[in-house]
Amino acid sequence: MLQLALTIALPLALAAAPAPAQKLQTPVTKKTDVIDDYFGTKVADPYRWLEDDNSAETKAWVEAQNKVTFDFLGKIPEREKVKARLTKLWNFERYSPVTKRGKNYFYYKNDGLQNQSVLYVSEQLDAPARVLIDPNTMAKDGTVALNDVVFSDDGTLAAYGSSESGSDWIKWHVRDVATGADRKDELQWTKFTSVAWIKDNSGFYYSGYAAPKTGDELKGVVKNQKVYFHKLGTAQKDDRLVFERTDKPDWMYGAYLTEDGRFLFIEQSESTDHKNRLYVQDLTQKGSKIVPLFDAFDAHYEIVGNDGETLYVYTDNGAPRYRLVAVSLKQPDQKQWKTLIPEAAGKDVLANVSMVGERFAAVWRTDAHEKLKMYAITGAAENDVALPTLGTVGGIHGRRGENEAFYSFTSFTYPTSVYRYDVAAKTSALWRQPKVDFDPTAYETKQVFYKSKDGTSVPMFIVHKKGLKLDGNNHTYLYGYGGFDISLTPGFSVSNLAWMEMGGVFVQANLRGGGEYGNTWHDAGRLANKQNVFDDFIAAAEWLIANKYTQTQKLAIGGGSNGGLLVGAAITQRPDLFGAALPAVGVMDMLRFHKFTIGWAWKSDYGSSETKEGFDVLYKYSPLHNVKTGKKYPATLVTTGDHDDRVVPAHSHKFTATLQAAQGGDAPILTRIETKAGHGRGKPTSKQIEEKADQWSFLLKILNVKLGAS
Repeated sequence: MLQLALTIALPLALAAAPAPAQKLQTPVTKKTDVIDDYFGTKVADPYRWLEDDNSAETKAWVEAQNKVTFDFLGKIPEREKVKARLTKLWNFERYSPVTKRGKNYFYYKNDGLQNQSVLYVSEQLDAPARVLIDPNTMAKDGTVALNDVVFSDDGTLAAYGSSESGSDWIKWHVRDVATGADRKDELQWTKFTSVAWIKDNSGFYYSGYAAPKTGDELKGVVKNQKVYFHKLGTAQKDDRLVFERTDKPDWMYGAYLTEDGRFLFIEQSESTDHKNRLYVQDLTQKGSKIVPLFDAFDAHYEIVGNDGETLYVYTDNGAPRYRLVAVSLKQPDQKQWKTLIPEAAGKDVLANVSMVGERFAAVWRTDAHEKLKMYAITGAAENDVALPTLGTVGGIHGRRGENEAFYSFTSFTYPTSVYRYDVAAKTSALWRQPKVDFDPTAYETKQVFYKSKDGTSVPMFIVHKKGLKLDGNNHTYLYGYGGFDISLTPGFSVSNLAWMEMGGVFVQANLRGGGEYGNTWHDAGRLANKQNVFDDFIAAAEWLIANKYTQTQKLAIGGGSNGGLLVGAAITQRPDLFGAALPAVGVMDMLRFHKFTIGWAWKSDYGSSETKEGFDVLYKYSPLHNVKTGKKYPATLVTTGDHDDRVVPAHSHKFTATLQAAQGGDAPILTRIETKAGHGRGKPTSKQIEEKADQWSFLLKILNVKLGAS
């Protein structure tokens, strides 16, 4: 690609652009003469200077945009009332599932409005617990979060990773569980990794990167990940290099061990695609090598457990909706595999499998909601685990040698609750259930199936107060994602509850590109098929209008990350269909996403402008490049974080500037740029409440909703 860049040195203009009296005045953003040539197509990129997050100009632009946005939001009468209600709703005690290691039980708890949940430990499940790690003490504003905590096999040590201001970068420490004191160990410049303790507690495996250049910490491309072993009590610089591929800078690695500590597995991936490779090392054999086990990038392979050299492998090899097989290390050829839990005959997806108390606990996904079933080691089905309603099963926390396991369950009107499962008795008991200030019986959930543009049947959940009138006058929030094999299943959300309390309808569409129906569903919404995702979303909006749930003037859409791309594509393709839009931390520049941080890994879903075929597909739907001057776009509030090093804020900045300059209607185009915040994970409770209050207030004003109306 030839870049024809002739940057014109113009000062950033912060004066208001000329506009009709009724149109909100936003800052004029400087344009520069930057043009790229993609296979003979000239593409202008006048706001490229906004990619430099460290420049004084970009910081001034952020400040100017935020001033206009917060001035606008500050004049909305309902804003404080919405924030107060969100704060009250959010103030409830909540727990994570329990993890047991050795004699210790570990779990997270949030008292209600704590910015970060606190990790507790107790030797008895229902005895008073003590604080082990409180991230709220690490930063006064709550912007340091626990990214991951991994306990040693005997539960005496905890390796914990923390991140600052929402960054993906993780810093690791080791805490003694008995004393609560940290050891001197400290690891830096890791991301997209956990750790794996060896049996004797002498150290653990992890994946890391070289330190980035100064100034590139939040936007520089990250490549050449390596696997290391850290011996406790030593400096990171002395960590032993375990695995690398200098010829494959794009490959990413993870290390984990079987529960018996015998086998080390090195997982290798080359993108966000679920296909991986697995290498194995027998740690009980002195001098053993790391050798290939599954080496073709032809499917997903995950080791669930083992009996000696027999591995239990969760895979989609030969099963697009997954199965569980037994593989012998002595005869790993696929012809020798034994299927234990076969792929479903219908459309159900085997979502995940865990080993608990000499059993397999399997989560099955049916039409985007989940069921939990238990199986013997032989694969024979034993029993279903009763669940409260249509919803989602959280990660199952248990071990093969234990007779108990913990899992969470949630649904749209069922706050995330923790259950203890007794393997021998085959019974579940509620361990912790939040008490939220609402009446779940006042709401109803429906699942409908609608036809997309090409006739594909797409599921969609609709949640609202009972007694809703289908007169087309209900303010409605349509949410979607549609990508990366990620499934949207029912889940409790305080912010969505607040929306429904205000008479709103919440809608969650299960678009192609997700994993709701396995690989086929994912493949139907990626690469050259990506337009199907946008068609599914647009068809969902049209169905809601046709069935009298809402109308264009009352319909808002939202989504984050890949879902932000979804919203950006929807409003540029059908600006006439929506009344308002909330694209969050979105991938908006589809021609340059691969040039920042981990963006190159998304090529498995998006393709790349580096090829003619990829460019032709991306250029047709890239939100940034499909904004048309003079078009009337719906009111839009773009949100991002200044520390987002997953989808760099330049995506949102450039899209905002382009949309503001092109807007031919009177609807406001605003951006809300959170400081000391990243892609979303670890965002303090206080910031979550403020952001959601601003988003809902924006929609109330734009959709002309008066609080108190049903």
